This record gives sequence, C-alpha cells and structure tokens, in this order.
Amino acid sequence: MGLEQVRWIEVPHITSGGATLSFIEAERHVPFDIRRVYYLYHIQDGVQRGGHAHNDHEELILPLAGSFDMRLDDGAESRTYHLDSPWRGLFIPTMVWHELLNFSPGAVAMVCASHYFDHEDYYRTYDAFLGALKKTNP
Repeated sequence: MGLEQVRWIEVPHITSGGATLSFIEAERHVPFDIRRVYYLYHIQDGVQRGGHAHNDHEELILPLAGSFDMRLDDGAESRTYHLDSPWRGLFIPTMVWHELLNFSPGAVAMVCASHYFDHEDYYRTYDAFLGALKKTNP
C-alpha cells in the first residue's frame, strides 16, 4: 500500500460536433465499482479540502473544470500532483492521506468513490492516520 499504488487514470474522451464528451465505467476505467460520486465547486480562494485518509475507501479524483493540486502522503513519503485535465484523474488507494489545494478560479473537482459515505472509514487527523499505519505495519 501507499504512494506506489497512486496512478494517473485517463478516461475516454471523444470530441465531436464542437464538444468533448468523457465517460467513466466502473471496473473498465476505474479499478473498483463506483458507489458514490460527489463534486466540489464554488471553492473560495485559499481553501484547502480533503485532509483525511480512508481505511477501505478508494477514489478517482478528476478536475472537471479548472485545476488544483493534490498533496498525497503514505506516512513515509509525500508527493504533490497537479490536476488540470477533465479526462485525466488520479487514483487514490486506501491509507493515503490526501489534501486538495491551490484551486484555480472556477475549479470543479469530482470524486468517484468505491464505498458509500461511512464516517468510521475516515482518519481525520494526521496523527490518527499515522497511528493506524503503525498498527498495520509495525
């Protein structure tokens, strides 16, 4: 587990008739069944989102409009990715701390999630996340 499993996923995009259409199919374009889709928009300047990790939950995060950065951390290493294409998203496996930041004006971030919302699946503080990692990797 960790950052070695993070990867870019490019979803199909077709340009025709003056527009581009993209689509996502579970287990074809993402490595999980999609149970929930949500999106962030009207994001105020300077706002950071995320700031958590999931125990069982996997995600594909795409910038539907504008751009933003994602800072990912597996407890041993941290990397920052820039998302700026609506057909190129980032797969986030379980047990990776993630933060979304540096949103451009008008940015929209969409998340495809492997599970329905479950408050118990979240590590909402970095210390709790590190503690859980120590329990699974003594």
